[in-house]
Amino acid sequence: MLFVVLAALLAPLTTAAPSAAAPSSAAGSAQAAAFDGRPVQFWNSVLIDVFRRQTGVGPGPLARAAAIMNAGIYDAESAYQRTWHSLRYEPFLEAPKYSGAPLLEGPDEEERVIGHTARNLLVRLFPAQTTFINTRFKERFGDEWTSFDVLKPLVAEPVADRIWNARYDDGSSEGGAYTVEDEPGAWRPTGGSCALESDAVHPDWGLVRPFVLSSGAQFRPATPETYGTYEALLASQAYQAQVDEVRRLGSATSTARTTDQTAAAWFWANDADGTFKPVGQLLAITTAVANQQNLRTYRTARLFALLSLAMADGAIAEWDVKYRTPIDLWRPVSAIQVGLNDPAWQPLGPSPCFPAWASGHATFAGAWETVMREALGSDRISFTATTDEPRSPVRNRTFNSFSAAAEENALSRLYLGVHYRWDAVDGLELGRDVAAYVIGNELQEL
Repeated sequence: MLFVVLAALLAPLTTAAPSAAAPSSAAGSAQAAAFDGRPVQFWNSVLIDVFRRQTGVGPGPLARAAAIMNAGIYDAESAYQRTWHSLRYEPFLEAPKYSGAPLLEGPDEEERVIGHTARNLLVRLFPAQTTFINTRFKERFGDEWTSFDVLKPLVAEPVADRIWNARYDDGSSEGGAYTVEDEPGAWRPTGGSCALESDAVHPDWGLVRPFVLSSGAQFRPATPETYGTYEALLASQAYQAQVDEVRRLGSATSTARTTDQTAAAWFWANDADGTFKPVGQLLAITTAVANQQNLRTYRTARLFALLSLAMADGAIAEWDVKYRTPIDLWRPVSAIQVGLNDPAWQPLGPSPCFPAWASGHATFAGAWETVMREALGSDRISFTATTDEPRSPVRNRTFNSFSAAAEENALSRLYLGVHYRWDAVDGLELGRDVAAYVIGNELQEL
């Protein structure tokens, strides 16, 4: 369906999109649009595919990208709802009502507003993936995509510009050097692709300006502050118990870890390039649940926006704990090989190149669980999750609640041998606190 470029294009940005023109004589041979009534899920599938194409990117930038795209989609959907129906929830930034030249009320127009906003933001976030993103755009809109730019100055571009400009100087583009503290207990490179202190991933991400929180330190768990020094930490019985547990359960050759724990360890990993990464896995599970629950587009847009905002701020809060507290805790492989003088010990999985305390997987899981429970009104919803991890012995795992999945996700890092139990416990608590704050302060019901 092609659009007529009306004089309304010259009107202020509060005007509406032009009406559709009659099909051209060549329409019979044209590639038709492939709308399925689930635009939010479609564009998150594109985002997840883009994640799979990234190399050497940490979880913070991916969570930030998801928050920018999904906040933009939500505000575009909110503008559509305000124009044709009514706002049930607050927009994230703004949801202007378009008037003047007639908008096309209905699912096709809703698809266009969401689709163009998502594409606009994705090509800015991932310029190297522009061809791929445009191909997926054409997959959705068929030959109509060539005339789709008429919506840009009316709906999609103002929404996309607003969220983009709001995040332009948030500190995410700044990198800092990391200096290893040369004492037992302090994080140090663990080998392989993590050979140098300069390999430390995003040491300043905890200073990125949050989307909703007042600062990355707002919900800092108490544990890093409890000991204050590495000497006091390593002398504590709690630390010794933590190391002993991961030494038994997280070893590559463990006989204490069960078959199901090994399956869980790999199922939730998704750290390697080519996978959808931890952020993408949770977005994929959310897509499956939204489809299963037959959520309408407006509720789906809100769900993904809340989740993405919570994960983005969770990543900032998590990196504050990792790098900005007195303890930048070494990974179990260092604690055991160096601290316990057991150089033969190896974890089941590779250790990510940043401090252990606390777990990023657990923080994302706690945020995800909290948003899902609030948005859907119940924790006890059964669903099946999937993985991209090539070493996982299973492709799917079924859960009877969001909390059960989140807790398994968190503890999977202990079974993989790359985290201690308190990393999981503190990460879950941090993610839940961040998400509760996001839910209590953004996208509120009117």
